[in-house]
Order: sequence, then structure tokens, then C-alpha cells
Amino acid sequence: MRAFIRTQLPTLDAGLSRTGAWWHARTVRERRLLAVLAVLLGAVLLVYGVVKPIQAARAAALADIRTYETLNARIRAAGSLSSAKPQRRTGAPEAIAVQSAAAFVVPLTTAPSAGGTQATVADANYDSLIHWLADVTTTSDLRIRRITIQRLAAPGHVSAQVELGR
Repeated sequence: MRAFIRTQLPTLDAGLSRTGAWWHARTVRERRLLAVLAVLLGAVLLVYGVVKPIQAARAAALADIRTYETLNARIRAAGSLSSAKPQRRTGAPEAIAVQSAAAFVVPLTTAPSAGGTQATVADANYDSLIHWLADVTTTSDLRIRRITIQRLAAPGHVSAQVELGR
């Protein structure tokens, strides 16, 4: 391999021989100091030329991920941007509550009360219950007068007593 460099790159070979002569002209102490200097310079270049830029890029990427996850959560929370209004439910309060609850798989029993209905939910998913309540108030004239929600032993499940009226 060395013969290949001599025949192909005579300028490089001349530079290497001059560098070798310069190195051998140094004392042992100077050689050690230059070797330590080269190691320190290599470490500084490694840290500031490789490690720091990678850490900065990683931190920026994590910040971007957090930003986009926050935006995604806000978009999902805002709901659809549909301008179509939901169809209004009409009829007896018990019928409205049962019809809406069926759409969200919320098992409930109703009993008439003064100007509305008393709905009792024995066991339902919390998210389904909240969506059902939102649906009832947006698609009918019924409003929540009083509500009591109790957490059950199963994670995410609740029981509730809801008084709906006009």
C-alpha cells in the first residue's frame, strides 16, 4: 500500500516525510504534550461538532412533537367543523332521553318528574355518559337541572342520577 501512495501521490509522500522529520526533531516531552493537545482537540471537536448538534436537534424534535400533539389535542377537542345543525328531538322528555341514550349505549331508566324526567344510569362508561348528556342538551329543549355522578369499581365506569327538564 505504501508503494502505491509513492507512485501515485509523490506530493503526499514528501509532506509525510517532512512531518515525520519534524516529529522526530521534537523532544520526548514535546511529543507527549503535542499528543495530549491532539487528544484534547479531538475531544472538543467531538463534543462540539457531533454531540452538541445531535442533542440540539433531539431537543428541537421533542419540542416539535409536543407542539403538534398539543395542536392535535386541541383540534380533536374542538370537534367537527360541520355547519349542519343536529336534528332536533321532539316529544316527551322520557322519549328524548331514551332515544338519545340508545345512540351512545347508555342504559338508563326514566321516571317522570315535574316538567321533565328523572334518569338513572346504573353502570355506564364515563365518556359515553358525557357524550349522551351533551347530545341531549344540544338536540332538544331539555336541560340538566341536577346531576349526581358516582365512580364505580370498574375503571372508567360510573353511575348517575340526572334530572332533565325544560
